[in-house]
Amino acid sequence: MTTRAGFVALIGEPNAGKSTLMNRMVGAKVSIVTHKVQTTRARIRGVAMEGEAQIVFVDTPGLFQPRRRLDRAMVKAAWGGAADADLIVLLVEAHRGLTDGGARILEGLADLPRGRKVALAINKIDRVEAQALLALSQRLNEAYPFLRTFMISAERGYGVDDLRRWLADELPESPWLYPEDQLADLPMRMIAAEMTREKLTLRLHQELPYQLTVETESWQERDDGSARVDQVIYVARDGHKGILLGKSGETIKAVSKASRAELEEFLGRKVHLFLQVKVRPNWQDEAERYTEMGLDFRDGNA
Repeated sequence: MTTRAGFVALIGEPNAGKSTLMNRMVGAKVSIVTHKVQTTRARIRGVAMEGEAQIVFVDTPGLFQPRRRLDRAMVKAAWGGAADADLIVLLVEAHRGLTDGGARILEGLADLPRGRKVALAINKIDRVEAQALLALSQRLNEAYPFLRTFMISAERGYGVDDLRRWLADELPESPWLYPEDQLADLPMRMIAAEMTREKLTLRLHQELPYQLTVETESWQERDDGSARVDQVIYVARDGHKGILLGKSGETIKAVSKASRAELEEFLGRKVHLFLQVKVRPNWQDEAERYTEMGLDFRDGNA
């Protein structure tokens, strides 16, 4: 039996649908998906099986024009994920077309080592007419020599199976890199923190988009098969703490309930989740916080 295995980097602008596509490919929720941009901070790996091939997806942070230390570290992580991968898939939103940000990504692809295998996936195809799709595909392929172009809807699943089969065929012959039933190589502590951060992002809307981070402080397995999970939510200002707690603590209670329910569904057992909010004005400049997010603090230097 000939087996194949390798890494596939999903790159694109923020909110292009990378997390949704990876979750669809893997068949489980291993990367947070929200309506907000820049929600994926770490390079989250999801593992999918296709025939005798094991595809390890690297869901990189969205590529954008960085302004802060955290932004710079995220963009460096995204390009690092692309440079290290066996295959790269560039996701472009059909209804947005080739933006200035997309043009910068194409320039970045041109700077990668020659011979790098890059495919184009035009996502959210249900939002535009066929004629516009064909015109966009032609324009993008004139700008960069993609190996293949796929028309997909990551949310609805259109074209995703074709893309996964093609990726499996293009991977190098190799033993599998992970156990067959493993979905992700992230520690469960980080997956749990990402789940809580997603619930906070959805609940708080525009109030605290990037001013918070979540860390799983402790994880205790109990004799009855359940787990106690203690998490800390770091915010930058005292005023943020009040927003996060909500009137009579209703916001933090709702977030805790939603996060616990998703964590229990993911693990298939009972979870006791305890959230604590702490104010750390300079958390975005602390190396320890970056390590927790799977980012390199040094990459945030200007």
